[in-house]
Amino acid sequence: MVRPFQFSRLPKIIFKNGIITELPAIVQKYGSKIALVTGKSSFLESENSERLFHDLRSKSIQFHLLTVSGEPSPEIIDNSVKILKSKGIDLIISIGGGSVIDAGKAISAMMNRSESVVEFLEGVGNKEHPGTKLPFIAIPTTSGTGSEATKNAVISRVGTNGFKKSLRHDNFVPDIALVDPELTLNCPKEITASSGMDCFTQLAEAYLSDKSNEYTDALALEGLKAIKTSLTRAYNNGHDLEARTGMSFAALTSGICLANAGLGVVHGFASSIGGMYNIPHGLICGTLMAKANEINIRELKKNKENTTALKKYAIMGKLFVDENGKTDNYYIESFVTYLNRLTQDLNLLGLRYSGYEEKNLDFLCSLTEIKNNPVKLTNEHLSEILIKSFKL
Repeated sequence: MVRPFQFSRLPKIIFKNGIITELPAIVQKYGSKIALVTGKSSFLESENSERLFHDLRSKSIQFHLLTVSGEPSPEIIDNSVKILKSKGIDLIISIGGGSVIDAGKAISAMMNRSESVVEFLEGVGNKEHPGTKLPFIAIPTTSGTGSEATKNAVISRVGTNGFKKSLRHDNFVPDIALVDPELTLNCPKEITASSGMDCFTQLAEAYLSDKSNEYTDALALEGLKAIKTSLTRAYNNGHDLEARTGMSFAALTSGICLANAGLGVVHGFASSIGGMYNIPHGLICGTLMAKANEINIRELKKNKENTTALKKYAIMGKLFVDENGKTDNYYIESFVTYLNRLTQDLNLLGLRYSGYEEKNLDFLCSLTEIKNNPVKLTNEHLSEILIKSFKL
């Protein structure tokens, strides 16, 4: 029997190597003045940027360049909007990682508003955004968040009273997602690892989610297959275009899955830890994933209620260990073994090396929301995940 479900709207998706060269022609359909949001250096220092800027100028398209370093704060969004409001901008384009795409998404949403973006953030502000925005195109240069396919922009303020919350509306889904795997060839090794683990976590958590359905399960499994064949290859050889293409597909798919099935405990931690410490989102996911799934499995076996989740763990284990004729329990345990080995193979720094302090453990656990985890976890379980991950 098919489970009841609803499916969020998607952008127009164009997945093609070299599609960035067609961007100027696409831009002309919206107008002649654009804001281009990029990261600090990766794209700007590439030949792709020189060619794009030349092609935009040749078509008399004016572009105002904004650079975003790190995860966007309310101040970055508010200041960017203030700069752009008098420019007569027709279109916002983000070319970069998940943070850059989130920044562009939020800027497009706030161009017709006078308030600070803080007033519309979930759990922080007290206003509901009407969904008006400027047209927005998302072009990822990393393979991680899948933000090019989602309706939310994550905004952070780091510190003791910090937060990591979403600006969200159905209308904030990008109008177009241009996914060009060639743009990820210059992605640094450490970002390939951390963003790849973010993508992996999103696919696994959406697959295991208590909100999953037949559509998201099918998509998540295809994304997980791409992770298996592409993540370590892309990490070991950044110029392996086939592997980069697989990871671009996995990241896009992870965004579609999380938007429709939700996420679990690891992303609950990514929000609470990311609000207090300036630790990259993907690094948090990669550091916690193995231990979080280990404890999920243990509690699922104790409770003996969600047998579907255990079957899904067995399916993932069989996919990643690539062995036949074993028991479900063998595959379940093998999945955790695989995650521990992958964390080491990708040289992911543990929490102890990233600025996290154990003294804030209880406070962080109290802030951590777990909406769609396949098993209920207490604060004691959350503490155990952090303690075990800290010791890595």
